[in-house]
Amino acid sequence: MADITKRACAALLVVAVTAACDTKAQFAPSLPPEAGFRVDGGVLKLWTGTPCEGVTGLRLTFDSGTRNSTEQVWAAPKPGVRVERLDLLGGSAADAGGLQVRTPLPAAYDWTKAGSVNIAVDGPKAFGAKADLAQVLRESAGHPAGSYLFGRSGWMEAADVQRENRKSFLTVCTPDPK
Repeated sequence: MADITKRACAALLVVAVTAACDTKAQFAPSLPPEAGFRVDGGVLKLWTGTPCEGVTGLRLTFDSGTRNSTEQVWAAPKPGVRVERLDLLGGSAADAGGLQVRTPLPAAYDWTKAGSVNIAVDGPKAFGAKADLAQVLRESAGHPAGSYLFGRSGWMEAADVQRENRKSFLTVCTPDPK
C-alpha cells in the first residue's frame, strides 16, 4: 500500500509541477513577430512592415544555431535612422538609408545557399524575426514586387500587413498590445 501511495504522490507532484510551468518565454510577445523578405534581381530585400524609428543597428544572421551560422551587422549613429524597406545584400550602399555595414559577410560566403535568415533590430524596442531563405529565393519571382514573405504569415502586400498586424502577427517594431 505504501508503494501505491508513493507512486500516486509522485504522479500528483509531476502533474502539479507540469501544470504550474508556463512554456512561453517570460518576455515573448503575445503574437509571433514577422518581417518581410523577398529577392529581386539577386538583391535580398527587407520590409519591416511598419517603420522602425531610431534604428542604430541591424543584425542579419544566416543559418542561426548551426555550424554554418554567419552574420552581417549594420550600424547607424545615434539618434538612429528610420528603417522600413532596405536592400540588404546585393544592393547599392545608397539604398541603406543611413545604415552602414560594420561587419560584412565573409567574402566567400554565398548567402543564397543559407536555409534561414534572422533579423534583429537595435535602437527601438523591437522583436527579432526569422524567414525561410530557401522559400524566399524559390518563390519571390512568382509574387508581385510589392509582396514580401512574412514568415509563417505568408506572402503579403501593404494592405495585408496593415490588416493582420496586431491581429495574427506583429511587425518587428510594433509594440506588443498585451
